[in-house]
Amino acid sequence: MFDATFVRPDLGAFCRLDELGLEVVGQRLEPDRAVLACRVEPGELDRWCRRCGAEGVPRDTVTRRLAHEPFGWRPTTLLVTIRRFRCTGCRHVWRQDTGRAAEPRARLSRRALRWALEAIVCQHLTIARVAEALAVSWDTANNAVLDEGRRMLIGDPNRLDGVRVLGVDEHCVRHEALLFRMEVKDHHRFAVVAVE
Repeated sequence: MFDATFVRPDLGAFCRLDELGLEVVGQRLEPDRAVLACRVEPGELDRWCRRCGAEGVPRDTVTRRLAHEPFGWRPTTLLVTIRRFRCTGCRHVWRQDTGRAAEPRARLSRRALRWALEAIVCQHLTIARVAEALAVSWDTANNAVLDEGRRMLIGDPNRLDGVRVLGVDEHCVRHEALLFRMEVKDHHRFAVVAVE
C-alpha cells in the first residue's frame, strides 16, 4: 500500500477497550504481565440518582480489577477506576455503570470471556491453559466460560436455524463433566454444552 494513512497510536483501540466503555490512562509492563490503568468513559446518566432523580456529587473512587484478553500470551489486567456519587436529595450512593466492560462482580472483562470461549472451542485449549493466559484461577476461568457458553450459545433459541449438517465431537473433561462441541458448518458458528 503506497497510499497508506496512519493515525496517532491509540492503546485503547488496540486493546479493544473502546467497545467496553473504558479509556486507558496509564500502563505498566512487567516481565510476566501487562497492567492497564483505565477509567470509565464519562456518562451523563451516571450523575443522576436512580432512586429520586436528583443530581449526585462525586464522593470517592474505587478500583476494580479485571482480567482482559492476553496480548502475545502476556496476561493483561485492567485496573478500572470507578467514581462513586452521593445523591444530594436522598443521600443514596452509587457507582458509575461498568456494565459494558463486565458483568457485576465478574473477574473477567467481556473481551476476556469472548477470548476464552473462542480459545476453548476453536483453538482446543484447555481450561488450565486459558486460566494461565488470563492469570486467574482454574475455577474462575471454568465458571466464567461455562456461564458465558450457556448465555451466548445455549440460551440462543435460534442458534440452529437453517442448519442442515451438525457434527458432534464429545470428549471427557475433568470432574466427570462432558463437553460437547458442535460445529455448525452452514453458519460458521459453534455451541458449547456442559452436562454433568
